[in-house]
Amino acid sequence: MKLRETYTCPLELVHDMIKGKWKPIILWRLRFGKTTLAQLERDIEGITQKMLLEHLKELTAFGFVDKEVSGGYPLKTEYYLTRPQGEQILAALKIMQEIGIDYMMRHGMEEPLRERGLL
Repeated sequence: MKLRETYTCPLELVHDMIKGKWKPIILWRLRFGKTTLAQLERDIEGITQKMLLEHLKELTAFGFVDKEVSGGYPLKTEYYLTRPQGEQILAALKIMQEIGIDYMMRHGMEEPLRERGLL
C-alpha cells in the first residue's frame, strides 16, 4: 500500500499502515514470536498465501515486521515483530482486544470468547 503524501494527524497515518482485514490479525499472531509463512497460513483461518505475503511485505516496509532468512536447503524464513515499532503497535492491538472483549460480553456474544479461551 502506498501512503498518501499528507495526513491531517498521526493517527490517520497509522490507520492507513495497518488497515484492512488481515494486518491486525497478522500482527496479533506475531505476538507469540518468530514464525514461518506456512505456520502463519495455518494459524490465520481464511487468509490466502498471496494476501499474507502482500501484507507481510507492507508491514515490513512500515517497520512493524521483519524477517530472518537462514541458509541451507530449503531456505527458512521467519517473520517477527520489530522493536520498538512492532511491539508498540502490539500494545495498541491489546487495548483494542480488551475493548472488543468488553463489547462482546455486554452484547451477549460470549460463546466465541469461550471457544478461544478468552473467558
